[in-house]
Amino acid sequence: MPNAKHAKPYYTIHDLPEGARPRERLARLGPQALSDAELIAIILRSGAQGVNVIDMATDLMRYYRTLPALAQVSFTDLQRHRGVGAAKAAQIMAAIELGRRVMRAAPESRPRVDSPESVARLLLSELAYTDQEHVKVVLIDSRNQVIATPTIYKGTLNTTTIRIGEIFKEAIRRNAAAIIVAHNHPSGDPTPSPQDVILTRRIVEAGRLLNIDVLDHLILGHDRWVSMKERRLGFT
Repeated sequence: MPNAKHAKPYYTIHDLPEGARPRERLARLGPQALSDAELIAIILRSGAQGVNVIDMATDLMRYYRTLPALAQVSFTDLQRHRGVGAAKAAQIMAAIELGRRVMRAAPESRPRVDSPESVARLLLSELAYTDQEHVKVVLIDSRNQVIATPTIYKGTLNTTTIRIGEIFKEAIRRNAAAIIVAHNHPSGDPTPSPQDVILTRRIVEAGRLLNIDVLDHLILGHDRWVSMKERRLGFT
């Protein structure tokens, strides 16, 4: 047991100077002036026994490093962190989901697809650091704007388990003019595999039959990506 004389003292947010408290800083300077950890501290509202809310939020950001990585954490995994119980895990997840919904809510703010890079930027923050493979379909309207990006598969990617019909189901329901398929490699290396080429070819062939343009299939890694169409893999 550590010597109590040398133990780090526990302090609360009220022990901080008023000008350093996140809520007061937000009111004075606006939310854009706060760090990620300070914004999370405001969401969490209070600390727990032995840890104040600033340290709790800072620990989370040190562990996950980026907000996109934090956004992928499960309800159960969040509760493994010091001071984060069910209520605080729910607060974090609710705030992240509200942010996502704001981005989807206004049609005029929908991102416009004009290159494979623009699609990669749209999806990398969500998929780059997930520990499972996800297959997403980017639904595109006649003005090249993104309608939605539904996830249609999670798990170990195998061409025998992917139902091609599922890839086009939402495109048909929402009258999309075209689609771009994307999936991630949890290893971080976006180099296409033979399975990726086979899957791409099947998707492109189905798109021709359904009269839905398949513009590309992107493989996403850690901050890197590959366009199957640019490499002419599965597109003929």
